[in-house]
Amino acid sequence: MRVGYEVMVQEFARVLEKKGFCHEDAKSAAVIFAQNSLAGVYSHGLNRFPRVVSYLEKGEIDPNARADRTLSMGAIERWDGHRGFGPLNAKRAMDRACELAKEYGIGCVALGNNNHWMRGGTYGWLAADNGCIGICWSNTMPNMPAWGGLDRKIGNNPLILAVPRSNGEHAMIDCAVSQFSYGKIEDCRLKGLQLPVPGGYDTKGELTKDPAEIEKTWRVLPMGYWKGSGLSIMLDLIATILSNGNSVQKIGTFGDEVGLTQIMLAIDPTKFNTVEETDRIADEILADVKSSQPVSEGGQVYYPGELELKNIKENKEQGIPVVQEVWESVLAM
Repeated sequence: MRVGYEVMVQEFARVLEKKGFCHEDAKSAAVIFAQNSLAGVYSHGLNRFPRVVSYLEKGEIDPNARADRTLSMGAIERWDGHRGFGPLNAKRAMDRACELAKEYGIGCVALGNNNHWMRGGTYGWLAADNGCIGICWSNTMPNMPAWGGLDRKIGNNPLILAVPRSNGEHAMIDCAVSQFSYGKIEDCRLKGLQLPVPGGYDTKGELTKDPAEIEKTWRVLPMGYWKGSGLSIMLDLIATILSNGNSVQKIGTFGDEVGLTQIMLAIDPTKFNTVEETDRIADEILADVKSSQPVSEGGQVYYPGELELKNIKENKEQGIPVVQEVWESVLAM
């Protein structure tokens, strides 16, 4: 089943406005959710929408709260999200980081006490659309064991890096530091699919590709094993220190995944190069990657972000694929 992009935006906005958002914020938030699904990141678009609505209904997200600046030191600012709506607060923070980058060459906004930002790639793409290199990450609730541990102590803290290209075909990687994000695991289960490689442990303590088995234990696998574990810990340390916000450990005491900490970094490459020079460098590197000999006959090597561009084009033309049960639950809200 497929749904048109504009229809999805309208339905999301309708629900969010009924749940307390002003008309303008409801539309802006709806666009973020729908764009996530448009790009093929269904786990952080439609599939995550009902959970966010439940948080609104429980009062864990204040639709009227807006992040504001609490500390400023030139190119670096600290903001408090006031437990507001995560995607809109994160968007405003990255917008501000880009403004700072245009002035200083680099801009950093440390955003504490925010809520889930949905798809981190939204903000990397936003920086690239502003002509900036974007680097951002978020911590999460403790949902992954540290390497060598059994109990969940660290987060699958997503890290995003984006490089702008003037034609809009930006290069971007958006990855949780677990082998698969929780959203991806859920998406595969809803579609009845196995993961392509092991993503966590089953109830017998064995590595498995079965998303339903991983959801029973919630013992997801750090990407790169000990490397992903160490990266998760360091991202949490840096974010919490810069924001004076909530660490993964503290978020774990809240019951739900709220009060998160996020870092937005933007760098303006025009302080070093012309736009044409940056394009040339990016084009040369990506063209070399694309010239790789595929492993399988007729296969293709993609650069980071290329598949999302492909999904956007296809989903605009054909409509966005949806899980019918989830879409019908939104229509009934």
